[in-house]
Amino acid sequence: MTSATHPFHVTFQYRDALSYEEGVSRRDPSPVLLIDGTFHVWYSRSTADYSGYAASVWHATSPDGIAWTEVGEAIPKGPNGAFDEHGVFTPTTLVAEGKYWLYYTAVPEPFTNDNAGPNATPTAIGVAWATDPNGPWTKFEGNPVLRPGAVGNFDSHRVDDACLIVRGGKYWMYYKGREKGLTPGQTKMGLAIADRPTGPFVKHAGNPVVGSGHEVCVFPDGGGVTAIMAPVGPEGATVQHAPDGIHFTKQANATPPSAPGPYREDHYRNDDPGKKIAWGLNQQGRKGWVYLERFDCTWGVHE
Repeated sequence: MTSATHPFHVTFQYRDALSYEEGVSRRDPSPVLLIDGTFHVWYSRSTADYSGYAASVWHATSPDGIAWTEVGEAIPKGPNGAFDEHGVFTPTTLVAEGKYWLYYTAVPEPFTNDNAGPNATPTAIGVAWATDPNGPWTKFEGNPVLRPGAVGNFDSHRVDDACLIVRGGKYWMYYKGREKGLTPGQTKMGLAIADRPTGPFVKHAGNPVVGSGHEVCVFPDGGGVTAIMAPVGPEGATVQHAPDGIHFTKQANATPPSAPGPYREDHYRNDDPGKKIAWGLNQQGRKGWVYLERFDCTWGVHE
């Protein structure tokens, strides 16, 4: 490998954040925000099972990014007949238009995961907003803002795990998609772009932008976009970079955290050139139940 092809490498170190608790699943942490001297994160929390499909979105805070305290539920499940009646999960953050935004994946009733098979209930992505990170949160009346694609598209069954970047005054939503009838190992990463946080989000004509993926972790980096790819698919367990945010190429191999939510030091400032992430939160499992860890990154240049 040459330094031109693989200009850097990255390693991760871990410690507990919200520790293991039998009977409670805490997973899929959002990107972390620093607001008025306090760090904030949102995540899927469930006591029904450890899968997260029946979760709601909860909130935790920290004075230092290391010791975390669970605050309470931020976004509940929807009412009877709503697109998010069964569960709301995998939240992600955005700061825009003087508000805080939480995007989340949702499933309705009746729900089945069909052991990740072709008859599993499709997902959709909704959004809620607040003027204070402690809430209250108001769900957008036009939800969902992103739905599965038409039959035959890479995202005809699943849209999930959104992660946003602001570029050129627009809101770029990266998400994972899966075609109906395919397995989780055949998940890919797509892109949808909107002029406003509530959309409409228009899916990119070149989707999928990466032919692999599962949990989506993207961040602005040197004027482009860097993605840490989960160990799924041919581009799995790599770091990818796109100077234009669209055409990604491999930069390095990596053993990534599970479901990483990076600390967004850029705070979603428009066209912030960004730099490589330093830390964030991720999920870890024990005896089936999932809890949250902190990861710290060490980036290095190949000699």
